[in-house]
Amino acid sequence: MAILDILRLPDPRLKQVSSTVERFDAALRDFVADLEETRLDGPAAVGIAAPQVGRFQRIVIVDVSGRPKTPNHGYLVLINPEILHWEGFAMGREGCLSVPDYTGNVMRATQIRLRAQDLEGQTHEYDMEGYEARAVQHEIDHLDGLLFVDRVVSRRTDLYRRKVYAPRGGQGR
Repeated sequence: MAILDILRLPDPRLKQVSSTVERFDAALRDFVADLEETRLDGPAAVGIAAPQVGRFQRIVIVDVSGRPKTPNHGYLVLINPEILHWEGFAMGREGCLSVPDYTGNVMRATQIRLRAQDLEGQTHEYDMEGYEARAVQHEIDHLDGLLFVDRVVSRRTDLYRRKVYAPRGGQGR
């Protein structure tokens, strides 16, 4: 496994739309293992998307199970994810490995129904709410070339410079 370099704003590749995964093989599993190692190396990252490391395929990892009292499905590898239904809206603070110096207020759906494939290509549906739904929406945005800064209500009033940011590993990716 390897820790991959994370693309950072203003890298124009972050605006690229990702393609559908069609091959579910050992190379995909190896890449997902590297992607997970990269996520775990980040500062408290609950999710990561393949485009953040320069691979433009529809692959995300989300795991919000470390948040107490947060309804969740545990560690999820979501391949070719698609939101089938959403409802409710709430403002919430978001950060991103690709925008390490800022956080921002973003409006997201509070409940979603999601369809995605797993590493073997099997299709699953999930009903998600709250923080897990927010995290999944954030990661799916990466697949469509969007960052949370593209969704802040106002860059003047809803974008905040981080007070402290210290990446793990000290490599300054």
